Amino acid sequence: MSKNIILTNQEIEHKIKRIAYQIYETFVDDEEIVIAGITANGFIFAKKVAVALEAISPIKVSLCEVQINKQKPESPISTSLTKEQYANKGLVLVDDVLNSGTTLIYAVRHFLDVPLKKFKTAVLVDRNHKKYPVKADFKGISLSTSLLEHVQVVFDDNNNDYAFLS
Repeated sequence: MSKNIILTNQEIEHKIKRIAYQIYETFVDDEEIVIAGITANGFIFAKKVAVALEAISPIKVSLCEVQINKQKPESPISTSLTKEQYANKGLVLVDDVLNSGTTLIYAVRHFLDVPLKKFKTAVLVDRNHKKYPVKADFKGISLSTSLLEHVQVVFDDNNNDYAFLS
C-alpha cells in the first residue's frame, strides 16, 4: 500500500498556527479556555495547538485529555480535568482526523452535561464522510476521499510530523 503525503511537517505547523489564531479570534474576550484533545493523536495535536495559542495570546490555556474508546464510543468517557475545572469556560474539542464523526459526536455529548461558555471543535483533517451531524469549527484541511482510503496522521518525537492517505 502506497503512502500519499497530504500534509508535510511544515504544512502541519502552518495549519496549527492558523487554527491557533482562529481560536484566539473566537475566544478573544475569554481569560481562560480549555483545549480538550481526544486520546492519542488528538491529544498530541491539542498540545501543539495549545502551545501555539499561548505564544500568540494572553489567554490562559488548560489542557485536557479525553479518554474515549474509538471502537466503542458509547462506553464511558473520562477526562484528565474534572467537570468543575472546565465548567463555565470556553472549550475546544480537538482530534486529528474527522472521518464519520462518531468519536467527535460522543465526545461532544460527554461535555454537554456541564454548562460551557462556548464550545467549538477543531481537527487537522476533515474527511467529509459524516455519519453524524457534527462539524469542525476549525480545520487544517478538508479532503474528499473514497471510503476505501485511509487518512493517517503521524506525530513523531523529532517533530517530523506528516499526514498521509493510503
